[in-house]
Amino acid sequence: MSQHHVLPCKPENCQWGIFDAALPPVLTIASGDTVTVDCVSGAADALPSEGRFDILPDHLAIHAALKPGPGHILTGPIAVAGAEPGDVLEIHILSVDCRQNWGYTRIRPLVGTLPEDFPVRKTWHSAIDRQRGVATLPWGKEIDLAPFFGVMGVAPPPVYGAQTSIVPREFGGNMDLKELVAGTILYLPVWAPGALFSVGDGHGVQGDGEVCITALETALSGTFRFALRRDLSFRLPRAETPTHHITMGFDEDLDDAAKTALRQMIGLIGERLGLTPEDAYMYASLTVDMRVTQLVDGNKGIHAMLPKRYATR
Repeated sequence: MSQHHVLPCKPENCQWGIFDAALPPVLTIASGDTVTVDCVSGAADALPSEGRFDILPDHLAIHAALKPGPGHILTGPIAVAGAEPGDVLEIHILSVDCRQNWGYTRIRPLVGTLPEDFPVRKTWHSAIDRQRGVATLPWGKEIDLAPFFGVMGVAPPPVYGAQTSIVPREFGGNMDLKELVAGTILYLPVWAPGALFSVGDGHGVQGDGEVCITALETALSGTFRFALRRDLSFRLPRAETPTHHITMGFDEDLDDAAKTALRQMIGLIGERLGLTPEDAYMYASLTVDMRVTQLVDGNKGIHAMLPKRYATR
């Protein structure tokens, strides 16, 4: 019988900025179990001034206990018993909820899509109304929330050693895919025993591209159901929404990221419709949308989206 676990966001359950097969798991679960995971987002210089918003005690405790590094504060890793390289970890994103009443967005020199245009530092702190599901920007404009985790990944192959959480790769990580809201499924290829899933980088809302390098960065709580899939075999992350199948590509060159996502989609179409690669390529030209995931994470991201109504013969 499956069990439900709760993984609070406290220093002993978190690490700053890396994926590494050598990290010991903070929780071990069975395939089929669910886990509610709390996360925080941002270093000390991202916090609002005292008294303006509520600052979570676990956020302050992590700042006091962990050495800040580049990258993201991640909760995990979570080991899935029996997971081995070659398996696929199926992650049902059951819920994603904001934990605090604010989020931040910032620009800083030398990063983002237009670093040559904006060699400055600037930070917004926006109010989050969790009941109404909106964020209020500094000048009063309201935008709808659509929370998701920017970083979800498993451990890289052990031979890689420690890898930054900033750059998305075949093990997932900083994918910043805004489609991964509650009700979607993420599929990650397993590269190390136990899979070793970590999560963080909460986003209250983000546009495709995440152009300035940040979204509405905030603390989130998510509930996930994990399942091992030995009947699947692929080497890059995929996802599934209620309406679409999604493949992904990551590369420093956006064209090469697009080629990777498209090749993965051609393979998916071939699997589902029994088409030859040539026919799947032409079919994709009629049915698949190619979208920019993000432009700012070292390896840029492209995702390909196939409507489910076109995923059967």
